[in-house]
Amino acid sequence: MTQTQGSLARQITDYAHRADPYPIYAELRKTPVVHDEEGPYIVSTYWEIHGLLHDPRLSSEARNLDPEAAPELVEEDDPGLPPSFLRLDPPEHDRLRRLAMAPFGPPHTPRRLHAMRGELTRIVGELIDGFEGRDRIDLVDHFSYPFPVTVICRLLGVPREDEPRFHTWAETLALSLDPDPDANAAERRRITRQARTELAMYLSELMEERRRAPRDDMLSALVNGQGPEGRMSRVELLSTAALLLVAGHETTVNLITNGMLTLLRNPDVLARLRKDPHLVVPLVEELLRFDPPVQMLPQRAPLSEIDIAGVTIPKGAPVWLLLASGNRDPQRFRDPDRFDPQRRDNQHLGFGSGIHTCFGAPLARLEAQIALTELARRLDRPRLLEDPPTYRRNAVLRGPRHLPIALEGLRPNASPNGSSNGSR
Repeated sequence: MTQTQGSLARQITDYAHRADPYPIYAELRKTPVVHDEEGPYIVSTYWEIHGLLHDPRLSSEARNLDPEAAPELVEEDDPGLPPSFLRLDPPEHDRLRRLAMAPFGPPHTPRRLHAMRGELTRIVGELIDGFEGRDRIDLVDHFSYPFPVTVICRLLGVPREDEPRFHTWAETLALSLDPDPDANAAERRRITRQARTELAMYLSELMEERRRAPRDDMLSALVNGQGPEGRMSRVELLSTAALLLVAGHETTVNLITNGMLTLLRNPDVLARLRKDPHLVVPLVEELLRFDPPVQMLPQRAPLSEIDIAGVTIPKGAPVWLLLASGNRDPQRFRDPDRFDPQRRDNQHLGFGSGIHTCFGAPLARLEAQIALTELARRLDRPRLLEDPPTYRRNAVLRGPRHLPIALEGLRPNASPNGSSNGSR
């Protein structure tokens, strides 16, 4: 199926649809692979997306895109901060991913996340305590953003007080993922390159400090680690540290905010979670299916012709994989537009699939589980003040920019020894 030039891409990225892109996805799923003339091939159905995520013929490297088919997507070489391993193919992807995972968790440090649970709960409790005396909050500014930022700073070893410095860089790099066909490609590249350069300089200083005086953090482990595969080069360390810093909080902000928005729209589920905290594990999985923080994976390119669902995608053509659409595919999920926290066989695409499955998924899951459990338990009669809320511009990392909530007070914060902190 072919549409007029850029029509589908513009519909998907059009800010007017940001609050609810799902009707557009439903239309797209009528034809699993749709092609904009001189634009991307858009894949919207679950099994086709899943198959491509596991297909070694689909490249994640921008250099494999046909520059004539997608001139605005082909990245220029950046010697200061090259693409992270998310934008690489095997074998380099596999080597760098293994080196990055070594200090992050299993199998090398299997208890790192488990040991963080108490600290995560404490950070959440302190943030919610800060709501005391307020009758309204902005969940993003007061909770969803500061929580994962604090966590990733402590995990990596980045000073929390430097957040104002890297916040702008992170937003710029996140926005660079958004394939807005109406954006000025040259200006976007200039701004993105400047942000990458400034972030690289900042991280380079931190890495040199950790080289001289290692600490118990991931940055020290990455800089000083030496395994069977050796260690990362300086530029590989920079790109990996930048990825961990940016991806380590950008997606989790949206996961928590989208989650609370969904719970406030489903007060019966919110009440069930308050009574039964164990519900949070399948609930977060359903949130990752129902309204995922990463909506799509653009900028993929076939290394050779690929035939899928009766369509031949030529070598080098830009391919968009609409993960959020696949998560609502009725051929895979029964009654897909219904939020059901007890849904069975919930093999969603919220963290992707295949070799590029989000390796920060265990931390993101834990952060969302603790955050939503405590918000449900402690906020007294919360309700939305805007619905739909104001959304961020980004169509790839989709989530509210602000989420104003009214509340009537706080329930006590029970400490591990059973005492309580806070008042009604």
